[in-house]
Amino acid sequence: MSRRRQGWYSAREKQVRRRKRIMLFGTLLLCVLLAGLTIKTIVDKKTTMVRAQNDSEVSFAGAPPLDVQLLTINEYSRPGISLKSVDGIVIHYTANPGASAQSNRDYFEGLKDSHETKASSHFIIGIEGEIIQCIPSDEISYASNERNKDSLAIECCHPEESGEFTPDTYQSLVELTGWLCERFGLTSKDVIRHYDITGKACPKYYVDHEESWDEFLQDVDDQIKVVGEMQE
Repeated sequence: MSRRRQGWYSAREKQVRRRKRIMLFGTLLLCVLLAGLTIKTIVDKKTTMVRAQNDSEVSFAGAPPLDVQLLTINEYSRPGISLKSVDGIVIHYTANPGASAQSNRDYFEGLKDSHETKASSHFIIGIEGEIIQCIPSDEISYASNERNKDSLAIECCHPEESGEFTPDTYQSLVELTGWLCERFGLTSKDVIRHYDITGKACPKYYVDHEESWDEFLQDVDDQIKVVGEMQE
């Protein structure tokens, strides 16, 4: 074989070896990236589980039963921004008569894909009194305008246009609000309507019936005492 041909084969072999090294490096890099993503997914799931446990009824005496279904962290419904302090609790109504707590929660979750608006709530209470927790109590929600930064939001379902809550919804609202007040060192004076922030008729029934709102706050005061006794 001529030197010229030998040189050609030698260059060819070098080129093949170089390609193999590049392919091997690429494969190793891909494996590292996939391993990293797997580890991140596991950590995120464990973090969500820990937060769910921390916010469940076993973490603080007097809590009503909570169905913890935390939203996926996203910029449209759960931004994952820390709530530096809890200075108030804001009561809302869903304004979609007959809708369930689950359907409202799923709507918030779907915003990460639809990008329709920015909206969410820490808790949603259903027509039968079920309570779904969507956001940990140490993160902000998109519910209460300028009070997002220092308050927890509770959305309440209702069967009719009047916005009046069912007895089951009302009882769960009293229990949840009283528990949150005791937990964060608040009183009924720190419980407000969305209306008190923006003037929006929300929750409608308690904007139209001030006396019923006053009765609700009294029931919250009574519940705070009940929860407080459980802590002793």
